[in-house]
Amino acid sequence: MMRHVPEFLRSLCWVLVVAAAPAPATEYAPDVQQRITEVEQGLIPAVRVKGQTRPTTIADRLARDHVPAVSIAVINNNQLEWAKAYGSADAETGTAATTETLFQAASMSKPLTALAALRLVDEGLLALDEDVNKKLVSWHLPENEFTRAHVVDLRGLLSHTAGTTVHGFPGYTVGDPLPTVPQILDGLKPANSPPVRVNKVPGHGFRYSGGGTTIVQLLITDVTGRPFADVMHDKVLTPFGMTSSTYEQPLPVDRHTRAASAHNDKGTRIEGRWHVYPEQGAAALWTTPSELTRYMMAVQQAHGNPSDKLLSHELLNEMLTPQGGGPAGLGPFIVEKEGSRRFEHSGGNEGFRCNFIAFLDRGQGAVVMTNSDSGNRTVNEVMNSIAAAYDWPGFLPPEREVSALDPELLDRLVGDYALNVASLATISRRGDSLFLKLPRQEEIELHPASATEFFSELPEIQGTCELDASGQVARIVFQLGDREVSAKRVR
Repeated sequence: MMRHVPEFLRSLCWVLVVAAAPAPATEYAPDVQQRITEVEQGLIPAVRVKGQTRPTTIADRLARDHVPAVSIAVINNNQLEWAKAYGSADAETGTAATTETLFQAASMSKPLTALAALRLVDEGLLALDEDVNKKLVSWHLPENEFTRAHVVDLRGLLSHTAGTTVHGFPGYTVGDPLPTVPQILDGLKPANSPPVRVNKVPGHGFRYSGGGTTIVQLLITDVTGRPFADVMHDKVLTPFGMTSSTYEQPLPVDRHTRAASAHNDKGTRIEGRWHVYPEQGAAALWTTPSELTRYMMAVQQAHGNPSDKLLSHELLNEMLTPQGGGPAGLGPFIVEKEGSRRFEHSGGNEGFRCNFIAFLDRGQGAVVMTNSDSGNRTVNEVMNSIAAAYDWPGFLPPEREVSALDPELLDRLVGDYALNVASLATISRRGDSLFLKLPRQEEIELHPASATEFFSELPEIQGTCELDASGQVARIVFQLGDREVSAKRVR
């Protein structure tokens, strides 16, 4: 198994795996092939450093980040223009990923779940602004002072403004006992997540909640009297021609040979190949990028077309409009920049990372899916590469200026900083460059924005220096993702 291979040999293995991909080439028109080549060779980091950032290739990114495979599908001119897969569906077997390989869509499951719920609204089985407890049968959301101030309704659950708890779910190892949906919602064994409750007034602000989507899942099954996967098959997957996709959990055995295995951030396959998600509405969809574009193109084509039968025109507009002052519509997230509007959603299950983006007025979009916990960087850089090749408006990150500091000022930053009692962040200098080493992460270059601020090519890693009376760095306030960590200099 790869976990027993020395690190330098493991890196070589990754290069060999990636070099073997993609699978046998499809013939594309010269202009399309040119754009594919631009995407493959032009990966762009989330933060661009003016005069320094150099594009990398898909092969280099997969090898560096221990991502076994990436699968891509691109929409242009209102049609699927191309789809390709790179790398290995399983790092242990070396099975090549193809455009037919199934990946877990993780939270990209949510907007399709939302669409099914909205179709039930059109049919009169559900209502957007009704207390969901009126239609729930097998479980009821406990009432409290927050729900008495404002009911929890479908609009709030789909837009993450219902005040519900539980951001996401870890899933279950294959073979472990699976909880029922009511057990999940009440946090009762064998559920491995907290109970889903309301702890802020519904309709008063955005907070992402996979728990809220799980209530929607139960609502759908209660009003239809049918298994959730069957409803999704009939309401969404089959109408869009997503014949290989499924919300069934566990994944049926006859689809195992087509499924990508999940891997941790070192590229090691997880136990059981993947996790199981009884939280189907929030995280259970297995699909391919090509099939997911069918949903995206259906929404694109229905937008602005009152005669389209995807949803009633009024409800479709609601779906694509941010709700409650938050960034989400009824399902997808809505972004408007430079006069162009798009709908999108990312996803992250155990061993899978992915994202889709679709423009409402340009007939363009893309899906990128990976099978590694370290796949986010690959996903983001491939999306940036696609954006550059297809001239997407308002998408590419701006270039940031690096401040040329005196070597003495650079030396002030060099040292160890206590993140907590047990771990240190270390900043070192080589020439005129600074490098940050965080626990259990690869070294990353830091770029000074000023004498007291620095940033990196990863947007989640940046910092601000606090100086003592003598002008020396006493501590650094690190911004590590959504956490702010104040680290005192220890040497």
